[in-house]
Amino acid sequence: MNQPVPPAPRILAHRGASGHQPENSLAAFREAIRLGADGVELDVHASMDGELVVHHDPVIAGLGPIGEQELAAIRTIRLSNGEPIPTLGEALEVLGPVEVWIELKALPASADARLFSVVDAAAPGSRCGCHSFDHRIVARLGEQRPGLRRGILSGSYPLDPVTPLRATGATALWQQWQLIDRELAAAVHRGGAELIAWTVNDRATAMTLARLGVDALCGNYPERLRWG
Repeated sequence: MNQPVPPAPRILAHRGASGHQPENSLAAFREAIRLGADGVELDVHASMDGELVVHHDPVIAGLGPIGEQELAAIRTIRLSNGEPIPTLGEALEVLGPVEVWIELKALPASADARLFSVVDAAAPGSRCGCHSFDHRIVARLGEQRPGLRRGILSGSYPLDPVTPLRATGATALWQQWQLIDRELAAAVHRGGAELIAWTVNDRATAMTLARLGVDALCGNYPERLRWG
């Protein structure tokens, strides 16, 4: 007997529609919106002069570590499609009203105020969230902004997912999809949080995860994760 088709979770485009356009580029963010994604996940680092730039790796090829460069130097580098590396403010402007999750690869405390300023200016309300593998960053931001939407990233199976969520004030667990099962989803939901699966790139896996109870799917090809 065929299983019933589950409701589709929210679809979040991983670094934009990065299966179609260069990751973390404005083109990838525009393509994610065109393809009907509910939201976008992107990566942020702070430059030496305190600007927030959207880039996955801490080092820019041909330039060096982002934290040791001023924004003017970073802007001289072009992505494979000819675009400059965007700032967080530029990305949020392009993304408009959609849900945005900002993965903080690293963030010195000196850049916290700039993060809040950019988010407040471009995305008032709760459409923006911040998440990180470094749970200390998540907790620190929450101490300053208790109302900030927060998530924690996990690449291992948490025997107790609720304790780190509560310790950081996070309301979302970003979990590597291969390590999600029904028990984990139930535990996260009992703790009052949501479960977001990454990185999901095919419909069959997406539907399996939906049946397990995930709340959102993050993938490079958002159009593959939609059904119904």
